[in-house]
Amino acid sequence: MMIQTGADVQLKHALNHFDAAVRRAALAELLKQPAAPSTLRDVANMHCHTFFSFNAYGYSPTGLAWLARQQAIELMGIVDFDVLDAASEFLDACDVTEVRGSAGIETRVYVPEFATREINSPGEPGVLYHMAIGFTATEVSPAAQAILDELRTQSTDRNRALIDRVNAYLDPVVIDYAADVLPLTPSGNATERHIVAAYIKAAERNFDQSAPFWAGRLGMDAAAVEQAMHDQAGFQNRVRSKLMKRGGPGYMQPDAGTFPRVERLHELALLCHALPCAAWLDGLSEGEQAMDELLTLLVGKGVVALNIVPDRNWNLSDPQAAAKKQQKLYEVVALAKEFDLPLNVGTEMNSFGQPTVDDFAAPALAPVRDAFMDGAYFIYGHTLLERWLGMGYQSDWAADALPARAARNEFYATIGRHVPPGAKGRALLSEIQLEMRPDEIMQRLVI
Repeated sequence: MMIQTGADVQLKHALNHFDAAVRRAALAELLKQPAAPSTLRDVANMHCHTFFSFNAYGYSPTGLAWLARQQAIELMGIVDFDVLDAASEFLDACDVTEVRGSAGIETRVYVPEFATREINSPGEPGVLYHMAIGFTATEVSPAAQAILDELRTQSTDRNRALIDRVNAYLDPVVIDYAADVLPLTPSGNATERHIVAAYIKAAERNFDQSAPFWAGRLGMDAAAVEQAMHDQAGFQNRVRSKLMKRGGPGYMQPDAGTFPRVERLHELALLCHALPCAAWLDGLSEGEQAMDELLTLLVGKGVVALNIVPDRNWNLSDPQAAAKKQQKLYEVVALAKEFDLPLNVGTEMNSFGQPTVDDFAAPALAPVRDAFMDGAYFIYGHTLLERWLGMGYQSDWAADALPARAARNEFYATIGRHVPPGAKGRALLSEIQLEMRPDEIMQRLVI
C-alpha cells in the first residue's frame, strides 16, 4: 500500500482548485510519480458533474480524470448543467491520465406534447431533464455559443428570481447573488445547491447560534435542527427541499416559457456534432409509463442515446421498492435496445452519498451490465473519432458509410473498445483517412 505524503495530499487538493493553471500544474506533478500497478476495472461512470455545475465532493474536470486513473475506472464521462466549461479540460486530462473520456451537457427543457404529464422532473408536467453527450471541446461555433449563452442567461435569471423569493421568506438572512453565490463557483454557473450553501453561511454570519432561526423557517424543533446540522450534507438537502422544491416559499411552478424547447438543445448538439440524449428517471411517472410513446417522439426529434442512473433504481433499502424499480430498469434497457439507443450510465456525483462508480458486480445489474458497457464504449468511440478526425456519429462520413443506426452504434462501440486513450490511440488514428470505409477502419484499429 502506498503511503501518501503531505505533498501528495496538497497536490490532490490542488487538482480541484478554482484556478485552472493550478490544476494543470498539480496534474503534471502527480504524473511524474511512478504509477502504482493496477488493472483497469471493467466499469464506467459516464455521468459525473464537475464543479462547473456542482460536484458534491468538489471535483474539477482534472480531479475527476485523476480519480478515474487512481481507481482504475476505465471509462468516465462528465455532464454539467447548462455549460460546456469543463469539456476541453476533462478530455485533455483524460489523454494524459489514459482514461476513456466523454463530455456532455444537461438542462431542463419543455416538451409541449407531454404538457399535461409529469416525466422526469417531479411535479412539473411537460418539463424534461434532457442531455446532449459526445462534445469534443469547450470552444464552439458562434451559433452554438449563442445557444449556450441563452442557457446560462436563463439559468441566471431563474436563480436571481429564486433568491428574491427566498430572501423575502428568510429575512433578515438574505444573500446577494454576485457577492455570496458566484464566489462559490469557478465560472459563475450557480445551482440551487450553491444558493443553499450561501444561505447557510449567511445564517452563521447573522446568528451566534443559527439553529433556532432555522427551526422557525423549516418548521422543526430547535433541538432537531441542531442535531440535523451535524450532518452538513443532509442539512443542506433538508434546507433545499423545504425552501426551493415544490411547496416551498422559493418554488415557482414552471410553464411553457420557463425552459427552452427540447429542439433548442438538439440544435446545440447538432451544431457541435454531439448526440441528443434522453434521460430516464425510474419509470414511475405518468410520462415515463408511456416510455414507448415518449421515445418515439424524442427519437423523431433527433435523440440517439438514453441516459440512466442505475444506483437509484436497484440499490434501495426497501426490498419491494427495489424489486419494482429494478424491473422498470430492465424494461427500459430492453426498450432502448428496440429503439437502437446506446446507454449512457453513471452516478451523477452531484448529491452527497452518490458513489464514485456503480457497483457493476451487483447481481441486480448482471442482466444489463453488458448494455451499460457497450454504451460507454460507444460514446467514447464517437468522441475519439469526432475529436481527432471529424468522423463521429453525426458526421457526413457516418451518415454515408453507416446509415443504419444499429450498425453505426456497433461500429463506434467496437472502436471504443479497441482504441486506447491518449498518445497510443492518436498514433493508431493517424493511419485513418476520410475515404476509408468502416471495414477497412476496423481492420486497422481493431487489434
